[in-house]
Amino acid sequence: MGLPRQITFELLAECPVTRARAGILHTEHGDIPTPAFMPVGTQATVKGLSQRDLWDDLKAPIILGNTYHLFLRPGHELIRQLGGLHKFMSWPGALLTDSGGFQVFSLAGLRKITDDGVLFHSHLNGDPHKFTPASTVDVQLALGSDLMMVLDECPAYPVSHEYAKISMNRTVRWAEEAYAHYRTRIAESPTRHALFPIVQGSMFTDLRRECAERLVELDADGYAVGGLSVGEPRPVSMEMVEASEPYLPKDRPRYAMGVGMPHELPEYVARGIDMMDCVLPSRNARNGSLFTSEGKVVIKNARYRDDAGPLDPNCSCYTCQNYSRAYLRHLFQAGEILFSSLATRHNLRRYLDIMGEIRQAILLAQFPQYLQSVRDRHASGVN
Repeated sequence: MGLPRQITFELLAECPVTRARAGILHTEHGDIPTPAFMPVGTQATVKGLSQRDLWDDLKAPIILGNTYHLFLRPGHELIRQLGGLHKFMSWPGALLTDSGGFQVFSLAGLRKITDDGVLFHSHLNGDPHKFTPASTVDVQLALGSDLMMVLDECPAYPVSHEYAKISMNRTVRWAEEAYAHYRTRIAESPTRHALFPIVQGSMFTDLRRECAERLVELDADGYAVGGLSVGEPRPVSMEMVEASEPYLPKDRPRYAMGVGMPHELPEYVARGIDMMDCVLPSRNARNGSLFTSEGKVVIKNARYRDDAGPLDPNCSCYTCQNYSRAYLRHLFQAGEILFSSLATRHNLRRYLDIMGEIRQAILLAQFPQYLQSVRDRHASGVN
């Protein structure tokens, strides 16, 4: 007998031409309209923004935390003792935590993969640790996140088909072990926490299909497609989503991990993706690269030195309503902390606005036209 659903997904509209769909993801900490973009708050904070900025101004219904970083500092047991991650960071909305697998596998010389997990050394002080499929579930339950991810292996790009198959089999086996442990733990939990398996297989369509087919047997509340944005060409990333999506249940949310640029967001939605996250809007903001409805603005450029106009005349965010490009350039050149806050707020507003446009286009049965307009703009150099 299966577990009761920890989350539910309500499908509202589907595009008859593409695989795009609009829905609502119901969680214990609120409803999430989909398609959704999730701001990344790696260490229990979206850099440069307060929770009030995210909740009241940007109206983001869900953000991400990172299991690896929170495990190392301040520690999941401390967070549990302080009431869980929602209370610890004073966040009223939903939270998703990844398993930490991507960060561990990015450590290269500081980690070793075994059949039962990953041995690694902290990048902070070199202390040894081990993640297993069961332990990462325990850590995320201590954090109290609404959506949790299984431990998976995220191979670098490129790898051989032989290694990708070994890695994919390991990911499936770990997912099965994680679910066996999760079912025991969640049956005792008074709160609801969903666990998503992650489709892997590097850049091989046959392995992606096989992985998806095998993971569906777990009857999870949702499914993620991982191993994207690891150096592969963007068309290949899209191809891997296309290879995975047909085998995932239509009545469950699909989450593409770590994507993408503004013009790519509708492309992933067109391939059946409901949820995305990416550090690009916040990281690029801090580096002075700002996304607007009229294209990318590199604010350090001299052309903005005396530009009294708003960053984006079509944007209603706090940054665009109150500050000129000249002022933003001054803040960036002076290394002022305020720049990071204003720029991050704007970039995330842009991403969330794009997702709102996509959702509206699906609901109004106009998504193919919207998608073509984005492609045309990108082809003309407006990103």
